[in-house]
Amino acid sequence: MNERSLIIIPTYNELENIRRMIPDILGRYDDVDILIVDDGSPDGTGIFVEQLTHESERIKLIKRPDKMGLGTAYIEGFKYALQNGYDYIFEMDADYSHDPKEIGNFLKAIKNYDLVLGSRYKTGVNVINWPMRRLLLSYFANSYTRFVTGLPVRDATGGFKCFRRKVLESIDLDSIKSNGYAFQIEMTFKAYKKGFKIIEIPIIFIDRFHGTSKMSKKIVREAVLMVWKLRIRNTFGIL
Repeated sequence: MNERSLIIIPTYNELENIRRMIPDILGRYDDVDILIVDDGSPDGTGIFVEQLTHESERIKLIKRPDKMGLGTAYIEGFKYALQNGYDYIFEMDADYSHDPKEIGNFLKAIKNYDLVLGSRYKTGVNVINWPMRRLLLSYFANSYTRFVTGLPVRDATGGFKCFRRKVLESIDLDSIKSNGYAFQIEMTFKAYKKGFKIIEIPIIFIDRFHGTSKMSKKIVREAVLMVWKLRIRNTFGIL
């Protein structure tokens, strides 16, 4: 029986990107399905994807009424994947900052590991088109995360990753309330503390060409607090 993979892509006003992304992925990989989790995009992203679901069974859609956040979108996607028997579950951005050509490398690595992280910092700094301020923020946020939590990865805040289903089954998904950077750190930290095998593979991250970034000061503040919450919870054995 073939192992099944699902790529979860949260969207909010990503119509121009998703028009290209969906056929790009489906054209490259025969054994991969796509789940779009759309937060009521005013630009019609959800409507467009809904039309595509009638053309291909490999395209799935969860429509949400409004902007509810990245973390909750992934949690809904994870639950869908587990309920529908997928073996490998991806997180991926809609804006082409994550290259679909890399999916094959994840699928190779996940055969021997439980969680594969696409790392911007494993082999130096592989980020293109970011302003220096944002690059430094990201780089030092990851150094800070390693220092506070002891998590032995160079890119804990990245959003291109692949889980074996047993990792998601082991985590109480309803307890995850974080978003953005904090969500990425929390999921990887919990997988690490449960003893799952994690590997980072290098990717080249290219900043979006269409649409606007969802980054905000609130997301940064949440991540700064989250690493200390994780450290304290781990100390008291309440992860």
